[in-house]
Amino acid sequence: MGSSTCTISVLLFLGLVQFAVSGHDYKQALSKSILFFEAQRSGHLPPNQRVSWRSHSGLNDGKSSGVDLVGGYYDAGDNVKFGLPMAFTVTTMCWSIIEYGGQLESNGELGNAIDAVKWGTDYFIKAHPEPNVLYAEVGDGKSDHYCWQRPEEMTTDRRAYRIDRNNPGSDLAGETAAAMAAASIVFLRSDPSYSAELLRHAHELFEFADKYRGKYDSSITVAQKYYGSVSGYNDELLWAAAWLYQATNDKNYLDYLGKNGDSMGGTGWSMREFGWDVKYAGVQTLVAKILMQGKAGEHTGVFGRYQEKAEQFMCSMLGKSTKNIQKTPGGLIFRQRWNNMQFVTSASFLAAVYSDFLSSSKRNLRCSQGNMSPSQLLDFSKSQVDYILGDNPRGTSYMVGYGHNYPRQVHHRGSSIVSFKVDQKFVTCRGGYAKWYSRKTSDPNVLTGALVGGPDAYDNFADDRNNYEQTEPTTYNNAPLLGVLARLISGPTGFDQLLPGVSPTPSPVIIKPAPAPKRKPTTPPAASSPSSITISQKMTSSWMNEGKVYYRYSTKLTNRSTKTLKNLKISITKLYGPIWGVTKTGNSYGFPSWMQSLPAGKSMEFVYIHSASPANVLVQNYSLE
Repeated sequence: MGSSTCTISVLLFLGLVQFAVSGHDYKQALSKSILFFEAQRSGHLPPNQRVSWRSHSGLNDGKSSGVDLVGGYYDAGDNVKFGLPMAFTVTTMCWSIIEYGGQLESNGELGNAIDAVKWGTDYFIKAHPEPNVLYAEVGDGKSDHYCWQRPEEMTTDRRAYRIDRNNPGSDLAGETAAAMAAASIVFLRSDPSYSAELLRHAHELFEFADKYRGKYDSSITVAQKYYGSVSGYNDELLWAAAWLYQATNDKNYLDYLGKNGDSMGGTGWSMREFGWDVKYAGVQTLVAKILMQGKAGEHTGVFGRYQEKAEQFMCSMLGKSTKNIQKTPGGLIFRQRWNNMQFVTSASFLAAVYSDFLSSSKRNLRCSQGNMSPSQLLDFSKSQVDYILGDNPRGTSYMVGYGHNYPRQVHHRGSSIVSFKVDQKFVTCRGGYAKWYSRKTSDPNVLTGALVGGPDAYDNFADDRNNYEQTEPTTYNNAPLLGVLARLISGPTGFDQLLPGVSPTPSPVIIKPAPAPKRKPTTPPAASSPSSITISQKMTSSWMNEGKVYYRYSTKLTNRSTKTLKNLKISITKLYGPIWGVTKTGNSYGFPSWMQSLPAGKSMEFVYIHSASPANVLVQNYSLE
């Protein structure tokens, strides 16, 4: 008995050591994977640009439409800015930061990751000039693919395409709302005013998406061949609502998820993929987190059905479901021939995150073919990343610049043509194909950190620039990988991912919540605070940044009457920072844009941040009907 126990202990110890001292340098891979986003930048590049072979590009984008659309990201190896995959890229980057920001910071990459997010959100702010207008694309795939040119000198059509109330795109507007809401969490501490601006855009975009429904590729048909919305828009509406709830704790978004989960497919679809088109697995995972945090309330039953689908997705990855995800002989998730790697990284991220959710709630994964421990789910995520980095039948690293045997002929215009800074001789539209595309030698510019499309169903791969299905990289391949790599650097140790909180900021001094500065109590006039409407405030967190202490206050307004509250006007004075959850009109505040009334017995919540005592919040006027 003693000998068996000793043997088991040694095996367990060796297993932990093997995880911790894996043959792969996850920290190096993390740094390289973030660097890739700088190679994909469009617009006027900043002085701290690290990918030195790139230069400014797309500086007239949007000009012909009378709008500034300079900036953003090229999605892949071409020079088009497609809104849907760009928004998904930003959302998943933000999710990586929100879940594993501490790990990113401890490895010196949080600032770079946040910069990558902001390059996208700055563009989205420009692309959303009016509440019901969103620019969806700059350039078009047909004319762009006809040419092989550096982005710095492209001569292709840079027409801008937009959605509006007459030409709706609920999927695109919903995904962009999700990106802005998730980003508002990322910037909440480091830049509260920017966070508030992002959240305002998120609210408006969600309302636009929900009110004027339709598929964006029905309005912008040139996108159909490249980023067609096969899944429709219901998944994006739920996805956006989930992220807006994460950003605001507004019960209206919780109710949206609860009331629409069944009708919009959130509780019905058992998924085998998660990506820029199909968001259901991501929604189901996020809602499962809300449920495990005990926040579902009256929607517990519905949220339980979301979680069942989330767990079916996890079980299918482990081969423990009735319908399992296909894998190559070498063990890699395989979904499709063209850029299969996008599904590998996104699924690996969900597996890592859900593993930590399970560990935090101290329970196992319930599969039809038996229960699985959280560590088994994390081990699977690790196996996929290790395959990507070289543990595969070919011994190939599918991340450019990592290891020794990585793709050298990447399907990427900027990488495959000599840098504009080295040789400014003009490369013509078709001449680029003749001179550079057809070359059978390594790219003149190493696209460090790029994750290419990857092998086929039998682990075969051809490093050939013409083999775009396998050698083209995309931003949405890399985005979820940030979180997985940050998680794996820390080894098998669990994290309490169910605790509420906001993502860390680069090098802040965080302090424990302390009593806010006190002021002398005052008794407002009875008419200003009617008994039918009550207001309560509490400080929920505090931190120090650049020598100043900031406080986050949550304000709850409750309708204690027996009638519906309408026409609300609130006076808020001594407010010195951003506020979320109310709409300002003149000198007063009212319901947020997504609310028109407050039913009897219900409450609404809004929050603000400043470095002072609680603001004065008083009810000015209202009606009960």
